[in-house]
Amino acid sequence: MATESAPVVRRNRPGIKAKDMYSWPDQDFSDMESIMAGQQYIQQLIRKDPKNVDAILEMPPGQDEASWKYEHLRQFCNELNTIAVRFQLECDPKVCTQMTATEQWIFLCAAHRNPKECSALDYTLHTLHVAASLLNSNKHFPSRVSIKETSAQRLSSVARRIYRIFSHAYYHHRTMYDEFESSTCLCKRFSAYVLKYDLMSADNLIVPYEKS
Repeated sequence: MATESAPVVRRNRPGIKAKDMYSWPDQDFSDMESIMAGQQYIQQLIRKDPKNVDAILEMPPGQDEASWKYEHLRQFCNELNTIAVRFQLECDPKVCTQMTATEQWIFLCAAHRNPKECSALDYTLHTLHVAASLLNSNKHFPSRVSIKETSAQRLSSVARRIYRIFSHAYYHHRTMYDEFESSTCLCKRFSAYVLKYDLMSADNLIVPYEKS
């Protein structure tokens, strides 16, 4: 008599060791039934190989494109929090008094009633906070399965603002940037993402970018 195999539990148990995290087998997107399937699939691809940018960005069959772009942007904001933490150690507000990249670019912080200059650290924290508030807004994004065109149009603005975090890190904290990028390929993936889905133009990508 055949015995049924135990169901796979895709969840990290409390107290699990770091080396044992996410040790369950991969799952096809078509088999994911959760409303967070897009997020789960993207994270699965990143864990498998963060350098395989094309595979991570490739939209699976049957996925709504606006939702796919939305889930990726949420993921970018999530990963950028790591840079924000490192900025608190390396990006001194007394030194980086403005959010700059090259000498040609000074960015105003849009988190205020009237956009104004902030230190690079404050700009980063404010921008990620505003992005998280928007992307988690039930008013603009009540569903993660289907997204209205009017809401999807907001993604481009979010992408442009969070890209400035990459540009500041690259031009002013290069050692930290190179260390982070070598293990995550986050800026490379972001650049490929905004070009693939027409959220930014190539002219606005001021961090050197090599296609896969």
